Amino acid sequence: MRRVTRREFVESAAALGVAAAAPVPLFGQAPAMRGGGVKPVVVAAANGNRSTDAKGQTCVARAFQMITSGSDVLDALIAGVNIVELDPEDTSVGYGGLPNADGVVQLDSCCMHGPARRAGGVACLEGVRTPSLVAKAVMDLTDHHLLVGTGAQHFARNVGFRIEDDLNTDKSRALWLEWKRRTDPDHYLDPKTRTQAWYDAGLQMVREGLIEPDHYWGTINCDGISAKGEICGVTTTSGLAWKIPGRVGDSPILGAGLYVDGAVGAAGSTGRGEANLYGLCSFVIVENMRRGMAPKDAGLDALRRVQANTIEKRLRNSRGEPNFGLNFYILDAKGAYAGVSMYASKYAVCTENGPQTLDTEPLLHGTMLD
Repeated sequence: MRRVTRREFVESAAALGVAAAAPVPLFGQAPAMRGGGVKPVVVAAANGNRSTDAKGQTCVARAFQMITSGSDVLDALIAGVNIVELDPEDTSVGYGGLPNADGVVQLDSCCMHGPARRAGGVACLEGVRTPSLVAKAVMDLTDHHLLVGTGAQHFARNVGFRIEDDLNTDKSRALWLEWKRRTDPDHYLDPKTRTQAWYDAGLQMVREGLIEPDHYWGTINCDGISAKGEICGVTTTSGLAWKIPGRVGDSPILGAGLYVDGAVGAAGSTGRGEANLYGLCSFVIVENMRRGMAPKDAGLDALRRVQANTIEKRLRNSRGEPNFGLNFYILDAKGAYAGVSMYASKYAVCTENGPQTLDTEPLLHGTMLD
């Protein structure tokens, strides 16, 4: 038997000591900490902890598991939002998303990779259930940041994506037909009574519970950070229900629906895109954090700007406050995170303690439709 040298003994004992000191994982694989003490986290819109895959994993759970297993952060986040994009019951994202005024599902998405300092996006994309993957292909395979309409679809086909004729489900088509009956009663009659009716269309359907308020404006944003401090983000949506064909909201626009600075943090949004676009709020939030603000404070500051800019009567409720929802999901380079909103809402997060759905920090009390 070969004798163990003193050096070998010391090295093996040190290795055992490190192993014994390793923390016991509370959820999945224990995150490896970098010198700066960053704990991995994934933060997302509330539907990031609602839709599930065949294994029962939600978006934030899958993304966190992949990140802590060593996957590229953006790959993990996109794998997470793919669960929501492919869920026909989520009418705000991807397959089965509420269509435009012509009954056509048009999808938008963008992604940003903090370490690589690259980004890609698509808008008004038809026929592809997972626009987030096409956005990443724009980032990886082109020198551009945004492709739109038929050009985006041709690009998707050229790089190997399957193009489908129609992304409506029975549910999304039925809701569109109900909207048509309410907005065009001379031609689309109520199938039960054969009578004509006129309503406050889309928002009235929200009031009646036919459409969830979050789904009327749509979207999922998902941002994450690894133990190495690598930050990425992705936003994907079917956009505003019954929108004018060709309408693009904030979701695929860098600085609005998503902004990532690998040295500072990330922010993304759901809600009324036009309100967010006017102030490029995700960019503002990240810049606020660059100046030292905490994620929650940075987000609430952006919401106050939106409130101050909402001066048109048609966009204000009976209290004179914005009559729409707008949420931001935020994390900084240290792994601190927050969800903030115009009115009380929810958001999803996953840490080593597992996936959770938490209350956002609202700017205003009451509801948007009061």
